[in-house]
Amino acid sequence: MRSPRFTQLHHADHAAVRAELLQGLTAPAAHTSPKFLYDALGSRLFEAITELPEYYPTRTESAIFASHGSHMAAHIPAGATLIDLGAGNCHKAASLFDTLRPSGYVAVDISVDFLRDALELLQRQHPGMDMVGLGLDFSAGLVLPHEVMKDAAPSNRPRVLFYAGSSIGNFTPDDALGFLRSVHVACGNAPGSGLLIGVDLVKDTAELEAAYDDALGVTAAFNLNLLLHINRTLGTDFNVREWAHVGLFNTTDSRIEMHLQARHSLTVRWPGGERAFTSGERIHTENSYKWTLPGFQALLVNAGFVASQAWTDPGQRFAVCWARAL
Repeated sequence: MRSPRFTQLHHADHAAVRAELLQGLTAPAAHTSPKFLYDALGSRLFEAITELPEYYPTRTESAIFASHGSHMAAHIPAGATLIDLGAGNCHKAASLFDTLRPSGYVAVDISVDFLRDALELLQRQHPGMDMVGLGLDFSAGLVLPHEVMKDAAPSNRPRVLFYAGSSIGNFTPDDALGFLRSVHVACGNAPGSGLLIGVDLVKDTAELEAAYDDALGVTAAFNLNLLLHINRTLGTDFNVREWAHVGLFNTTDSRIEMHLQARHSLTVRWPGGERAFTSGERIHTENSYKWTLPGFQALLVNAGFVASQAWTDPGQRFAVCWARAL
């Protein structure tokens, strides 16, 4: 039986992380990157969010794969290398192995430690498949190193890049275009290569906002946990009881926004600095852009993909797109 190979390319720069957080907290409109939501507890809270009745994206995307997997397989070449961007526990990609029949699997996440147990289990279940765990931060663009990819994804084998969960929504439209262009390059030149991607669609505002502000308050806990993460990283003295979660749909920019709002006037301090917040002032913590299907397919074409096929749920709340690179 083969063994999965692991390569860690991303190495945390703690000074850069602190500088990025301080820059956001001291900006005229305070903000942080959504990546800081996902410390160990934040990641577990997000897993819980995906089980909530209000949070439709995960189960709707899964239902699309279950209903239309055979149709997708008719467009996607068997024997390709499946490259899973933001693989996490690898469950979504693994559920497609029988349908898409890849010959290799590359799981990409910011840390191979997130991937190790999942990949070792998958390798036992699929002993003949080449598997690689790649620790890579692709948030600023995707570059797949040749030396890591040459065995699991040789240049003459089609590549299927897989980006599930509508994570593309965390990018602004301009940044999404830049990212998708880098994905197009990463598809390589083998005929049949392309991108399989999930995208959340514009829908009723009440349904959107409920998905990001659930009745149990799990999303609120997920957002508030960011303050604890910042406390550990910067030595700030945020008190989570002084802040409230806000989730709203910005119709002008077609995006869900998450904020933390000060319940009263307060001052946050850290070694060497402080920031005063007025009552109701917010820290902007995440955006999740929602697309129309024609708008997203036009974005794919603009990124260099030559054609796309889309599948949706009956309510057209979510879509999965296959976009050919050549």
